[in-house]
Amino acid sequence: MGRGVSAALPGPVMVAAGCGGTGRELEPFCGPDGLAGLDLATRSITLDARAGGPGPRVVEAPGGLVNAVGLPNPGLEHFLATELPWLVRAGARVFVSIAGATMGEYADLARRLSRAPGVAGLEVNVGAPDEVGGGLFEVREPFHAASVIAAVRREFPADRPVLAKLRPDVSRVVESARACHDAGATAVVIGNSVPAAFPDGRAGGLSGPALAPITLRCVGVVRRSVPAVPVIACGGVHDVASARTYLAAGAVAVQVGTALLHDPTTVARLRVALDPSHDLQEDA
Repeated sequence: MGRGVSAALPGPVMVAAGCGGTGRELEPFCGPDGLAGLDLATRSITLDARAGGPGPRVVEAPGGLVNAVGLPNPGLEHFLATELPWLVRAGARVFVSIAGATMGEYADLARRLSRAPGVAGLEVNVGAPDEVGGGLFEVREPFHAASVIAAVRREFPADRPVLAKLRPDVSRVVESARACHDAGATAVVIGNSVPAAFPDGRAGGLSGPALAPITLRCVGVVRRSVPAVPVIACGGVHDVASARTYLAAGAVAVQVGTALLHDPTTVARLRVALDPSHDLQEDA
């Protein structure tokens, strides 16, 4: 199956899904060029609008955040009519994150987005932690994730990348990465939030620097076990050192998420620091 050309992969810095808002919120913090040339994963888009979960949706935890946002989004039609055209005009390289309740919904999303101008690629959310992704297709086993990727790949042009976003689950990540790549994923994104709880006991997902050692192990084991699979690392990237740690472990790119809630200039600073044309001794 076609996996897209390697040159189409994002890198070295990308905005993680859902962490750049609609793009409008992030643009003022991206320097004089704004979003131009920025690799950005949108919030996860579903066929129908989702209001999101009850508040509070985000609370601080030691080393990160616990969240249960519930994937709020306006639905595909509204996204195509308003958010996507704005992002394209702003010059962003748009990777649309998609989520569905069935394989048919994932396929429908891929088919309709394949015809939308300005879509650089897709990121397929097959790693939402437990109840946080309530109502989504249940991905319990690697073959479930691979089935979703295969359905998406059949509907999306072979020369554009499809990224599979996986949980940083050390015990299953190699099997999941291999299965998704064999099903047509251009690369895998490791990882998503891991199951956690709010202080009141509600289910949530933990993200941020607390995940970095786990994600780093997952990146390393995937690169050693299935070196043909390109890996994009996501988990606790907040400065040049944390980004370079993942890149040194074999990741082709990093995504920045939780750090943007503390410092929305993080992506802009990392883009400058990690650009080969700039002085790499500069720290962010």
